[in-house]
Amino acid sequence: MEAEAAKYIGAGLAVVALAGVGLGIGNIFANLISSVARNPAVQPKVFPIGILGFALTEAVALFALLIAFLILFA
Repeated sequence: MEAEAAKYIGAGLAVVALAGVGLGIGNIFANLISSVARNPAVQPKVFPIGILGFALTEAVALFALLIAFLILFA
């Protein structure tokens, strides 16, 4: 019984990282839109860097979900 509760607590703590991921993705795209709005000529150079930042940030979310599922189902 206590082990089951500990699993749920551990999975919940692992998913807390998703809040930071949401903030990070919002920050990346807010700054991307802001930089392109200020200088549209840099869009071809800035957009791939923004997508790379998005992909790396999203990888953290996938790792957090993986850990949560491992805690719950293993």
